[in-house]
Order: sequence, then C-alpha cells, then structure tokens
Amino acid sequence: MAVSSASVRVATFLILIIAALMTVASSEVTAPAPAPTSDGTTIDQTIAYVLMLVALVLTYIMH
Repeated sequence: MAVSSASVRVATFLILIIAALMTVASSEVTAPAPAPTSDGTTIDQTIAYVLMLVALVLTYIMH
C-alpha cells in the first residue's frame, strides 16, 4: 500500500503543531518575587527584646 507524499507532509505538519502546542501548554508561568521591604520593625523588635532581657538580668542580680 503506497502512502502519498501529500499525506506524509500533512501528518508531519500536524505532529509538529501538536508538539508545539503541548510545549506551550506544559510551560509554567511563575509570578515575579515580591520586592524586599524593610521598614525597621524587625530591628526595633530585636532591640526591645534585648533591652527586656537586660532589664530581667539586672533585676535578678539586684535581688
């Protein structure tokens, strides 16, 4: 049974189109990472904890 060259070309074209569509469909689009923000609250909280610890140690030593 002979296969015409036109049907081979059509089949090849369809396979390439399907392969391209599968590649596009399987790709993931990731959202960009948020910009880092530093408003100083972490630093302020750390200083507060250190000062409370110093106050606790001083209170313990004085008693």
